[in-house]
Amino acid sequence: MYTSHMKIFVTGSAGFIGFHLCQQLLLQGYSVIGIDNLNDYYDPVLKQIRNDILLRSERYSFREIDITNFDILSTVIGEESPDMIVHLAAQAGVRYSLVNPAAYEHTNVLGTLNIFEAAKVHAVKKVVFASSSSVYGSNVKVPFSENDMTDSPISIYAATKKSSELIAHTYSHLYGIEAVGLRFFTVYGEWYRPDMALFSFSKNILEDRPICLFNSGEMQRDFTHVTDIVDGIIAAMKKEGLGFEIFNLGCDNPVSLGVVVAALEKGLNKKAKIEYLPMQAGDVIRTYADITKARTILGFNPKISIEEGIADFTKWFLEHQSVLLRLK
Repeated sequence: MYTSHMKIFVTGSAGFIGFHLCQQLLLQGYSVIGIDNLNDYYDPVLKQIRNDILLRSERYSFREIDITNFDILSTVIGEESPDMIVHLAAQAGVRYSLVNPAAYEHTNVLGTLNIFEAAKVHAVKKVVFASSSSVYGSNVKVPFSENDMTDSPISIYAATKKSSELIAHTYSHLYGIEAVGLRFFTVYGEWYRPDMALFSFSKNILEDRPICLFNSGEMQRDFTHVTDIVDGIIAAMKKEGLGFEIFNLGCDNPVSLGVVVAALEKGLNKKAKIEYLPMQAGDVIRTYADITKARTILGFNPKISIEEGIADFTKWFLEHQSVLLRLK
């Protein structure tokens, strides 16, 4: 039974989504063991700031370890004896996966295998793990449903996320581990990653540099605020008896990047200089989540509109711009 006395093991705790999840779990009274390797895919200063905020809680403990090292990972899980694992650690970024595919195979595939193997060894009965809307590839049927085919990824990142789902299914089938995969759709919010569009757009607008809109700005994304995503993760954690399941977590409301840029201009009170470019390899024109399953089974109900979410995001960005504009 899921109670506030449980100890939750969160991988990628200093990452964007991991940080917000840990914050909410701590607010709700849970004990959290966070692990992260604090790598330099983007400026580790931001990860350290997030982690320092979490360390203010006496119910949060942190270990700087890499999930690709099974011996260390298994030792820590054995020592901590968590009630549940939430596996969010991953090598992120679709475009970088075309440059350094080995990093994605190493972290996302081997790392996920290690998590489930350690769960098996130490009898952790439930693992909630992050997947991605990218597994739908160039699917032309919208909205994207969990029943759609996902065997034609168009980026290495997507292929590794699909692989993670298959690993989870196998461990659930063989060893009875409850494995719940969550396909996130374009998550954004405070303490965002610098490599993501809203962050880089905001930075460029404030620094009078052009922003690049691919496919002539005719890209659509199902932007989902991080607080809604966290609500969905916790709902998946609390729901018992799922076995192996996959859920979309999105906002169910795709918007064009042109609309997003206009909202950023309003929030930052500054016009953007825009450069229109063709489509990039590995990218998709539109993402759109069918969240019927998550609504029905998890009670998932995203509440934050893109206008409200970007208003909050730009307010945060302006308040912290002295630090954010220096990030690499």
